[in-house]
Amino acid sequence: MTQQAEEQVNDGFVVDTEDCEERETAHCERGNARPITVVGNPVLHRECKDVTDFGPELAKLVDDMFASQRAAEGVGLAANQIGVDLKVFVYDCHDDDGVRHVGTVCNPVLVEQPAESRVLAEGNEGCLSVPGAYAELARTEYAEVTGQDAEGNPIKVRGTGYFARCLQHETDHLYGRLYIDRLSKRDRKDALKQMEERTPRYEVVPND
Repeated sequence: MTQQAEEQVNDGFVVDTEDCEERETAHCERGNARPITVVGNPVLHRECKDVTDFGPELAKLVDDMFASQRAAEGVGLAANQIGVDLKVFVYDCHDDDGVRHVGTVCNPVLVEQPAESRVLAEGNEGCLSVPGAYAELARTEYAEVTGQDAEGNPIKVRGTGYFARCLQHETDHLYGRLYIDRLSKRDRKDALKQMEERTPRYEVVPND
């Protein structure tokens, strides 16, 4: 599918379920995997800068992000997780119905859901930047994100279930928040202990 076709929308939302394998593979073949930053690295704990240049450098970054995501066996990756201070994330994630979603969002903003329609679900959550650690965390069952694609066109992305969790998780990253920041003090401490006791299965950037 062409980039233009990828950007065509359904009910105002981007179509991200077509030709997923082809598109993800193309990004990975052009990109180079980079090591993952881990909790404690300053770039993970502050709001990232807005994307304003939608040229070749951004396209290369997106390719590298997909390659890094694949190498680390992740389902979503924010730019600051490979040390880049920009509001962009990529995803390759299945929803609870087994439908695969692949795409890129720049300058994401999570759409606030009305309280009367907001449904929370507990789920086991992990993060490439907290390697080896998992914890139960409540997220909304449905999520919408507005932003731009890698060429600067306005887009909206929506997801349910696990994919909704992914959209919320990655948007959080770009505003300086990790999932462990949403945990109780006890659960956060437990997650960090899990991380200390396990060896990452992918290359990471050691903190000074």
